[in-house]
Amino acid sequence: MKKYYIILVIILSTWNCYSQDMYNLWLQYKTITSEQHLKAYKKVLSNVQVNSNSETALLLKEELVKASNAMLSTTPNFTSEHPTLLISKFTDINVNLKPEQTDILQINDEGYIIYQKSDQIIITASTDIGLLYGTFEFLRKIQLQHSLQHIHIVNSPKTKIRVLNHWDNLDGYVERGYAGSSIWDWHLLPGLLKKQYYDYARANASIGINGTVLTNVNANALVLTKPYIEKIKALANVFRPYGIKVYVTARFSAPIESGDLTSADPLLPEVQQWWNAKAKEIYNEIPDFGGFLVKANSEGQPGPNNYGRSHVDGANMLATALEPYGGIVMWRAFVYSENNNEDRAKQAYSEFKPFDGKFKSNVMLQVKNGAIDFQPREPFHPLFGAMPKTPLMMEFQITQEYLGFSSHLVFLPKLYEETLQEDTYALGKGSTVAKVIDGSLHNYNLTGMAGVSNIGSAHNWTGHPFGQANWYGFGRLAWNPELSAETIAKEWITMTFGNNEEIIKKLTPMLLISREAVVNYMTPIGLHHIMGAGHHYGPGPWVDYLPRPDWNSIYYHKADSEGIGFNRTSSGSDALSQYNTTIQKKYNNPKTIPEKYLLWFHHLPWNYTLTNGKTLWEHMTLKYEEGVQQVSQMQKTWSTLEPYINSDVYKEVTMLLTIQYNEAVWWRDACILYFQQFSEMQRPSSIPAPKYNLEYYKSLQFPYAPGN
Repeated sequence: MKKYYIILVIILSTWNCYSQDMYNLWLQYKTITSEQHLKAYKKVLSNVQVNSNSETALLLKEELVKASNAMLSTTPNFTSEHPTLLISKFTDINVNLKPEQTDILQINDEGYIIYQKSDQIIITASTDIGLLYGTFEFLRKIQLQHSLQHIHIVNSPKTKIRVLNHWDNLDGYVERGYAGSSIWDWHLLPGLLKKQYYDYARANASIGINGTVLTNVNANALVLTKPYIEKIKALANVFRPYGIKVYVTARFSAPIESGDLTSADPLLPEVQQWWNAKAKEIYNEIPDFGGFLVKANSEGQPGPNNYGRSHVDGANMLATALEPYGGIVMWRAFVYSENNNEDRAKQAYSEFKPFDGKFKSNVMLQVKNGAIDFQPREPFHPLFGAMPKTPLMMEFQITQEYLGFSSHLVFLPKLYEETLQEDTYALGKGSTVAKVIDGSLHNYNLTGMAGVSNIGSAHNWTGHPFGQANWYGFGRLAWNPELSAETIAKEWITMTFGNNEEIIKKLTPMLLISREAVVNYMTPIGLHHIMGAGHHYGPGPWVDYLPRPDWNSIYYHKADSEGIGFNRTSSGSDALSQYNTTIQKKYNNPKTIPEKYLLWFHHLPWNYTLTNGKTLWEHMTLKYEEGVQQVSQMQKTWSTLEPYINSDVYKEVTMLLTIQYNEAVWWRDACILYFQQFSEMQRPSSIPAPKYNLEYYKSLQFPYAPGN
């Protein structure tokens, strides 16, 4: 009998592997093959009582049926008779909650409690959305094959606003998107509600994302017109039962472009009235509309500075319009000006620091993780240590504008974790960026995290199958900024590919090293923004022909015969002075600064000796080679997993890793050849000679690179 059982397990495992569809993301709900777990999970899901008939509760039931059918080959019996799983709000629960009163006090409206009482597991919350989140957590435990014995989970999101920023245009084109066109079919809305909209909402709810900004930050005023408000309303109706609010980007010049006014000056009464009326119009159709995301006076976008007004004037005007309805303004701090000769890394701090405490209470300042622009590695943005009176919202990139697009495997939760765990020293040691973001450091009433979406019309949503891990990881960290990248990696691998020790053991370190590999073969030891012009695809350290200095690579690396790097100490641009004195003291000295930020803050001679005894030139070139070798190792690791992975997924990732390896070599050879002109030093003998000369690499053009 045991022999036949083993054969059955192998057959089920093989079927489950080859039936995998990456459209289902991390909700694959793989068949549970452990007899012990199967028995325990079936028992819990045998009789289920759900004390709610709301739309959200119906979705919750559907999810339980879908998961139970797939993982356990059984269908839950929904009954109020002797339930083994009870899902109920506190107010409707029919058990003695006295021992759990302390737990209730620890959770908010989106939080949940999962615990065992006698032979029953209870999922409880104060809202139906909390119950939905609790149900997804319960199913995640089953996917990960955790024991449910003595389960006791008390969980609430640490941030209130957890949104995806879609850089999707109304024509379907996605700016900096590498997974096809926009999933929003504006032409057919509101009439056609695609299945993909529901699946999108379900996936986001499963990881706690509670908002979506539907349109590009380079905004189009058309989205604020009546026909588009009707289209947005249709999407809002789809998303609402999943706990997701809709937001849109507001173009500051909309009052002019609508044809109603000749000015958008935020201090003019008629402009204020225009926005007040627009807010009323939107909320009449969408009562739970989230609010506006605004990019103003940045990269050519209109804003209050056009009229001699401040960011505070502009943000507060919009906040006043939204305030009666509970809406918020997410005002982006990504600003830099062609008329400002100050180091670009300093400009956002210089512009916004004086405004601390002057924004209305429903304004959040949305700040990118670093001061330049979503680089493979940046120090944390200095504003995170400088705005104690203004709620700061983290903006991470999930799409991979500067990280090889969706053809490169880059596990971004490692980048997110690195930033969130950096210490700002704002209130002394331990004042991490995570504590700024979750509000615990400065007692912000509004808290949030935004991720620039990597989602498109590709069947697998994200282009690269492993790009799904970045969407998943963003959601998990937005819920809890203290989670580790390793925990997230193991969760995603297990939920996507199954609870196979061999897969988890091999893929976890591969994911965790992937981001460092990219840093090494693109921008080692603090180099930054040396990508190709415009499209940001491939190496372009030679770019020097664009009209603005800070659009050119040479602005950032400053390579010359004397050395390389951007001096941001007091003897240079003094950007270091925007950080706490503890950081200044450590980073001011090239001997004590973390090596990963060396050339971000220092211009050093090519023959400068590092603590490892190597010259700067030798170490930098070896880092490029290390990145190439790390990708090679990723290829080797992946090749050992063929027996365990769906054949289509395996082949696709194999080909993508080949592209990544070839492009890592391209980066290494092009950059070393370019910088060698200045160093006049030989490449280490361990690094292979380049296949082409520098002029060849400089001649490459990519006019149709995606996302350009």
